[in-house]
Amino acid sequence: MVAEATARRSRITPEREAELYGAVLELLREVGYDALTMDAVAARTRASKATLYRQWGGKAELVVKALRHQKPRFAEIDTGSLRGDLHAMAVREDDCHMEQNSALMRGLMVAVHANPDLLEAFREWIVAPELSGLDRLLRRAVERGEIRTDNPALGYVLHMIIGAFATRTLIDEQPPTQAYLTSYIDAVVLPALSA
Repeated sequence: MVAEATARRSRITPEREAELYGAVLELLREVGYDALTMDAVAARTRASKATLYRQWGGKAELVVKALRHQKPRFAEIDTGSLRGDLHAMAVREDDCHMEQNSALMRGLMVAVHANPDLLEAFREWIVAPELSGLDRLLRRAVERGEIRTDNPALGYVLHMIIGAFATRTLIDEQPPTQAYLTSYIDAVVLPALSA
């Protein structure tokens, strides 16, 4: 896959790449994944379809990389404490972006399960980096003595956080917010990790 991605690499500048990713996310919010087409992306961004396919291979990879591009990496998070790291993770996006992305993710969840290419790209570009980043964050907390190495909740932290994010609108009819997620971390995640 790395050789394939390298072969597809073109001369798109980082600024142009960010512009393309922004347009893809706008279109996703407007029409959803199933109705999103490479033609629409090309028209919105004044790019050729050939360039889009050469750079990203297809719609699934383009959508997932656009999602990944907007999210700060875990590697940037190291406050020196587990609580600080988890809070920093929860506030990587402001409330407005969090609400938009919550709606976007709810819509994508149906598409992910119906489209094997999207599911594979989602796992490779979203889930794997999040798991890897969270694993590093939790490993540092174990090394500092904040979490026992045999704590059974260690394997469920991402599930807890994503669950809180994804179900807030479903259960409370409110979008996830920084305040909600940080209070959830304090009330649920940290107690589970300190047990």
